[in-house]
Amino acid sequence: MGKSVTAMLKLQHLNYNIDDTQILSDIQFQADEGAIIAVVGPNGAGKTTLLKLISGQYPSKQQVFWRSTPVESFTANSRAKQIAVVNQFNNSVFNLNLEQIVSMGLLPHQSIFSKVSPEHNQKVSTAIAQVGLTEKRHRLFSSLSGGEQQRGQIARALVQGAGLFVLDEPINHLDVFYEHQILSLLRKIAKQNKVTIIMSLHDLNHAADYCDKVCLLTQGQMLAFGPPKAVFTEDRLQHVFKTPCQIIERPTNNKIRIEFCPPEIDGLDKNIEIGIADV
Repeated sequence: MGKSVTAMLKLQHLNYNIDDTQILSDIQFQADEGAIIAVVGPNGAGKTTLLKLISGQYPSKQQVFWRSTPVESFTANSRAKQIAVVNQFNNSVFNLNLEQIVSMGLLPHQSIFSKVSPEHNQKVSTAIAQVGLTEKRHRLFSSLSGGEQQRGQIARALVQGAGLFVLDEPINHLDVFYEHQILSLLRKIAKQNKVTIIMSLHDLNHAADYCDKVCLLTQGQMLAFGPPKAVFTEDRLQHVFKTPCQIIERPTNNKIRIEFCPPEIDGLDKNIEIGIADV
């Protein structure tokens, strides 16, 4: 018999209400060490709320567990050592260079009067190298590209030493090259550093390509959880996204490709594409 694996992240009948409005209802799943979980669903499905509950930003009433401990029972400092939240932020607020941004990951491990040790400096250097930005460590963070900034944020999370990374739309507003670069980097970190990663994604094909499991939300409920090929079925996706789709098997890598096929819009001139092309 194989060795049993204890789930690192576990959601147990998770519900969340704002006043009398139920935002999430009975969400249950678990994730092992080094797993990458995608949270997907239409706008308003509850993806961001779910991530905030998992990261401890919202109270979860002892329904979210990290390493068998309720997330809200951690102190703020202890939680920062366990869970890293990778957000996109307005970089114009910071007149700091990349190295200084990455060094922020040391804060949970230092007192207000402690000096940065050579060991801490080495952690920062190693993390910057791991995300491929050594040559830009002294560049102003605001001068970096969107993809470089996101890699810098991931380096900060590495320095933080957390075992769980929570990312809300980590590739939003990035071009195709950086989308794949960031997702490839996250997958590498998950497997090499044994970090559990949970993130929301809009692109279902990215979830199918890079994630081990998928949580499909709709109207605050989890419709399915499991490997992408099991979760992403034509009937299920058409029900959730109200759009016909086709699932294509890719024999080269045993993954799937999802193609949505929008129906014709009543009253739309069928020659409009020709007219636009002519212009």
